[in-house]
Amino acid sequence: MKKIILGIIGFVVVLVFLFLYRAAPIDPVAYIPPSAPDLTGVLAPNNLLQAAELLASGKINGPEEVVMDKRGLIYAGTQDGMIIRLLTDGTVETFARTEGRPLGLQFDKDENLIVCDAYRGLLSIDSGGKVSVLTDSAEGVPFKFTDAVDISSDGTIYFTDASSRYTQDKYLYDLLEARPHGRFLSYDPVTRKTRVLLKDLYFANGVALSRDEDFVLINETYRYRVIRYWLKGPRTGTHDIFIDNLPGYPDNVSNNRRGTFWLALFTVRNKTADMIHPYPFVKAQMSKLPKAFWPKAKPYGLVLALNEQGKITRSLHEPTGKQLKMITSAREYDGCLYLGSLENNRIGKYRLPQ
Repeated sequence: MKKIILGIIGFVVVLVFLFLYRAAPIDPVAYIPPSAPDLTGVLAPNNLLQAAELLASGKINGPEEVVMDKRGLIYAGTQDGMIIRLLTDGTVETFARTEGRPLGLQFDKDENLIVCDAYRGLLSIDSGGKVSVLTDSAEGVPFKFTDAVDISSDGTIYFTDASSRYTQDKYLYDLLEARPHGRFLSYDPVTRKTRVLLKDLYFANGVALSRDEDFVLINETYRYRVIRYWLKGPRTGTHDIFIDNLPGYPDNVSNNRRGTFWLALFTVRNKTADMIHPYPFVKAQMSKLPKAFWPKAKPYGLVLALNEQGKITRSLHEPTGKQLKMITSAREYDGCLYLGSLENNRIGKYRLPQ
């Protein structure tokens, strides 16, 4: 017994020596999160997403964002750097290879697929699968984590660089550090100019224009909120908080162009993460440990419907995470929601009640 106790003590000493006195890979600051809202009322858990049909199950790897072309074919970007296309008979084919990690997707008016590739920047892919880089930096600062995109009727591309410090494989460092490294940008395909519209965002994620394109939403994932940036009217060029203190981590957001935003939440709030946020020293030490020791995301599926005034009107849950979990995008087509995920091997298709 004494040898076992000494062995445990020795193991702890080694951990302290290796991790406590080694420089942390992050420079965290204190953040005091608001108390998570109760899952009651419109947020009350349900099993609605368990009824979702599963598309391409087992045939794809991490379809983070899902988009549909004019023919009704589904496209998604996967972890192995491919854009896959799902045909009407269920066949999965490779449409293009970005050689990076494709995230946000949107078709422009010429049916080019505009892609936010986490590592390569803002891309355009023509109908033949040819990949072109539109922009990969702004104001002399290269993109580290090109993330989400939407396109206005005049062709302007709005997109985010989630973090100017950490790449996609280190996104949890951005969570622990709690510093604002994100940017919201626009790209004009005529002038080919890239503009920075907002800086200092806390992990700038999903982007969605309003029905009348008078404002655009940007998710701040690690502040549990959505920002509204005004494009028209007396508040043009200013921003405010559209909705705050969400019950989970907002990822992508889309608009059905009829006044409803669909907000995908990667998972529900993590009590451990919220508890350690006020303590930079603790977060610094945790960042030295293997990620197996970090707070775990609960396997949970959650999508919220918001009106254009920022009110939650509906919530769709999959509390077991067995059918769908870690949902990162929700797009409405022909009465159905198509659901992507950073880690799932399938696409969800949920038929909305009429």
